[in-house]
Amino acid sequence: MSVKRERIAVTGMGAVTPIGVGLGAYWDNLIKGDCGVDTISRFDASGLAVRIAAEVKDFPEKLLPRELLRQTDAFTQYAFAAAAEALGRETPAEPERFGIVMGTAMAGIAATADQQEALTRAVHKNVGPRFVPRILANIAAAQISIAQGIRGPSLTVSTACASGGDAIAAGATLLLTGSADAVLVVGAESILCPLVLYSLANTQALSRLNDDPKGACRPFDRRRGGFVIGEGGGALLLETESHARARGASAEAYLTGWANNCDAFHVTDPEPGGRRAADCMVSALRMAGLSPADIGYINAHGTGTVAGDAAEAAATFSVFGEGGPLVSSTKGATGHMMGAGGVTEAIACIKAMQTGVVPPTLNLSEPDFPLRLAAREAVRADIAAAMTNSFGFGGQNSSLIFEKL
Repeated sequence: MSVKRERIAVTGMGAVTPIGVGLGAYWDNLIKGDCGVDTISRFDASGLAVRIAAEVKDFPEKLLPRELLRQTDAFTQYAFAAAAEALGRETPAEPERFGIVMGTAMAGIAATADQQEALTRAVHKNVGPRFVPRILANIAAAQISIAQGIRGPSLTVSTACASGGDAIAAGATLLLTGSADAVLVVGAESILCPLVLYSLANTQALSRLNDDPKGACRPFDRRRGGFVIGEGGGALLLETESHARARGASAEAYLTGWANNCDAFHVTDPEPGGRRAADCMVSALRMAGLSPADIGYINAHGTGTVAGDAAEAAATFSVFGEGGPLVSSTKGATGHMMGAGGVTEAIACIKAMQTGVVPPTLNLSEPDFPLRLAAREAVRADIAAAMTNSFGFGGQNSSLIFEKL
């Protein structure tokens, strides 16, 4: 017997991405086909095997208090800006009934690497007192809570590249259990540093097309050769439908299904046939009360790795079959934003439903799989329900379903 649940309304959205800061800039540039991948400018990467990434450019520092800029790492700054945009000027619930869930894969890893490098080279071994609170995974949620007066549940989710999707699911669960009336869900990441680049390059996970940054990430293409690191932040404001209506808030869309599971297969490699990823999608469909035919668009994880895209395509085809929904990966434009990606890609699903435009998969000229792939240009389509998938190291699988108003 199915249990009738209250719907979860999305009442606010915010984005900080390599192709634009702010929701409007992110979406407009995404459907135009802009690409944020370029040669790394944040540090000298000339001696590295991988010298490209999708950096957030021209981040408006005026979006944050000056003291916060001085005290925080980039991942916290991106989270803070995205959260402020999603909230706007209104407080959606009483402070004790207002929660926050943060999703991040590697939190302050770049600041940690930079500090260790400075410490190794320094004569006087001084480490600033703000180092630890700068790099903690939960510090972004803490800083946002302090600024916004959020006194309800506060959780930080770290499930590798599924962190953003799982944070959204955790936020919805808090609402359904009555733990909060509104939950701000934020995903953020900034891992650009030689330490991370060396490690991922040595696993053969990263694209090495240093001379062609814009064409380096090629999701679902025969020529794909690895992902490109991205960074940024995304935020969704979630509320129970009754609470949103009571305060007169307009819904952007409804979150109706979510699921999470694990491959239990390998630390870094996906299960080749994508069986558990397929199970995750089916579980999300079951929760939403939908059939595969109801989904009009899938924002795929689609990183551009050889094994990852193959496993995801197999999983998607096994659930949706031939002639299924339109599928695209936005990572060709933004790079792999990890914890931020799960949230900004959920936003792409919502905007696709609102506008009737499916964002393109950049650099897809030789499709390698029998999916209905939206290739190098945006596609017009009437979308009533959309799914976004995120898959991470450790075999972490996350699926979310959003529906139109």
